[in-house]
Amino acid sequence: MTDSSRTVPLADVKHVRIRHLQEAKRVRERFVMLTAYEQYAAEIFDQAGIDVLLVGDSASNNVYGHKNSIPVTLDQLIPLCAAVTRSVQRPLVVADLPFGSFEVSTSQAVESSVRLMKEGLAHAVKMESTKHFAPHVSALTNAGIPVMAHIGFTAQREHQLGGYRVQGRGDDAKRLMEDALALQEAGAFCLLMEMIPEDVATGIDAAVDIPTIGIGAGASTTGQVLVWQDMAGLGSGKPFTFVKQYANLREDLTKAAQAFAKEVRQGAFPTLDHTF
Repeated sequence: MTDSSRTVPLADVKHVRIRHLQEAKRVRERFVMLTAYEQYAAEIFDQAGIDVLLVGDSASNNVYGHKNSIPVTLDQLIPLCAAVTRSVQRPLVVADLPFGSFEVSTSQAVESSVRLMKEGLAHAVKMESTKHFAPHVSALTNAGIPVMAHIGFTAQREHQLGGYRVQGRGDDAKRLMEDALALQEAGAFCLLMEMIPEDVATGIDAAVDIPTIGIGAGASTTGQVLVWQDMAGLGSGKPFTFVKQYANLREDLTKAAQAFAKEVRQGAFPTLDHTF
C-alpha cells in the first residue's frame, strides 16, 4: 500500500537517491536491491528496474574465489564498484567497506570511504556495524558520506560469531535493537538486517525512522536484497534457506558451454555464416 502524497512512484524515479528510499519507508513502498560486481549484470539489473545495487564484500567468494568475505581488499573492490557505477543510469550504488578498511579508527573509515566514492564512484558505503561503531558512522556522515549500516549476522565477523548463525534470538534481540537505534542516531540513512528472526526485524523496523533492508529477516522490511548469483542460480552448493532462486543460470550456462564444445570438436562451428 502506498501513500497518495507520493508524487512519483519509486519505480518511475529516473535516478534513485537516498531521499527516495527514505520516502519509500514513509509511504510503505517496497524497494529492491541486488549485488553487482561487473558491467553486464549491472546493466541488466538497471534495465530490470532494480533500485539499489550493492558492490558487496561478497565479491570475495563470488568473484575472487575465496571461502568467505574476509580476504577481499579495498583495492580489489574499488575497480568493481567503478565498473558497476559506470554501467548504470538509475540505481543507487552502494559499496561495502571490507574487513580491515574501517575498524582501526574513524579516520581510517573516512579515508577508505572517500576512496570508494572518488575512485569507485560509489554513491554511498555500507558498514557492518554495532553500536560501538556509531562514532564511525557519525564521522562518515559529517564528512558527507552516506552510510548504510548492517546489523545481525555480519560475515566479516564470522569467526567471532561462530559461523553462519542466526542472530537476535531470545535476549540477544535487545542488543540488535540497541545497535539499530544507536546507528540511526549516528546518521545512518538505512539499516540492513541479515539473518535475524522475523519478529525481531519487525520490531526494529517499527522502532526506526530510516528504511530497512532484509536478507533472511522476513517480509516487514522496506527493501529486500540477495546476492545476484544466489538469486539467479549461478552458484554451486545448497543455497541458504532465505534464498529464492528465480533462474538456473548454472544449468543454462553449462549446457551452452557443452554445446559449444561439442560443435567445435565435431567441426560444426564455425560455419560459413560465422566466417568473413
